[in-house]
Amino acid sequence: MRKILISTAVVLLLIGPSLPYCTAGSRLEAVKKMIGRQDAILVTDPDGRVLISKNENRPLIPASILKIFTALVALHILGPDFRFETEFYCDDDNNLTIKGYGDPGLVSEVLMEIALTLEPKLSSVNDIILDTSYFAQPLEIPGISSSSEPYDAPNGALCVNFNTVFFKKENGTYISAEPQTPLLPMVLVRVRSSNLNEGRIVLSHNENEITLYSGYLFEDFLRQAGVTVMGKVAIGTVRPGRDHLIYRHRSPLTLSDTIARLLTFSNNYTTNQILIAAGARRYGPPGTLEKGVQAARDYARNILQLDDIRISEGSGISRENRITARDMQKVLDAFAPYHTLMRSDGRQFYKTGTLRGISTRAGSIERSDGSLDRFVVLVNSPGRSAEHVTRHLIRSMESF
Repeated sequence: MRKILISTAVVLLLIGPSLPYCTAGSRLEAVKKMIGRQDAILVTDPDGRVLISKNENRPLIPASILKIFTALVALHILGPDFRFETEFYCDDDNNLTIKGYGDPGLVSEVLMEIALTLEPKLSSVNDIILDTSYFAQPLEIPGISSSSEPYDAPNGALCVNFNTVFFKKENGTYISAEPQTPLLPMVLVRVRSSNLNEGRIVLSHNENEITLYSGYLFEDFLRQAGVTVMGKVAIGTVRPGRDHLIYRHRSPLTLSDTIARLLTFSNNYTTNQILIAAGARRYGPPGTLEKGVQAARDYARNILQLDDIRISEGSGISRENRITARDMQKVLDAFAPYHTLMRSDGRQFYKTGTLRGISTRAGSIERSDGSLDRFVVLVNSPGRSAEHVTRHLIRSMESF
């Protein structure tokens, strides 16, 4: 029998291309060992092949990575170029009625622009009437409490500045901490009772606080624009045949713009606003959380073919939400055309989620050829970090 001699160089040439994969494979196995019984991980390559998985079929709490799914629901129902609107009506007695449709982007700078647009159309205004009928009231969101934290801001059809007021104290007097926003008398009692020298209070549904605050802030900006306001601020509805549309404000932000912002800043209020608006579009007004959740469930079942996802609201703040890593990976597949709307760090496009004892992360890792690996890390074990796992994961995939 003839001996076959193969040089070391030839052996290296034959097996060389597989060495980086083998090295990466062993590193991925090390990452897999970081996943506990109450955690899950799933990583797939651009063709959908599984690179690493563990507990991928276990329903776990997603926290804020659920926002990616909610964004998909809104993009499907409303469309990426959708813009929120706010309508302004006037009657023969110069009463101004403002009808909200859930625009989460009504901030002070936008209100000033609206006031300046209305000024040539209105020499004076009697009463300001606020129509919030497009959304049901009050809207109760599971996981949202009555705390002073911005992530607990309530939802509504006509809200401004994310239903929060930012203040500070100077020379013993409370003033606005935002020069573009006046500190209105109606919130001073709340501000003083906070006993803080600076901070932010969250407005509530109690006694129509969020709606009335919107009206008083509109009133202030109308006065600044030169419009005389003589009457009261009250809650009512548009009266067909008696109220005449004089201006329809369309948000300067498309839904894609809004989603990019909510994913970057993880805004719970904005996320549930777009979910409720999607529900109202699908099933008709008034918008409710239940309609938004039903629209999300229908999308999951009929479009993504997901049967096990459990949704109680859209932002991920509720601990009642559940999703598996495998289903979340399908969400990422569908979100691929919009992946640049997520926060980026080098080759990573991602969304994080955090609740007490919960840490999650999901997104895409861009390869050198521009294709995308997708990853889902769900850590439901207290004291562990999805960011820590992901950091080791990305190091393991550097050669891809």
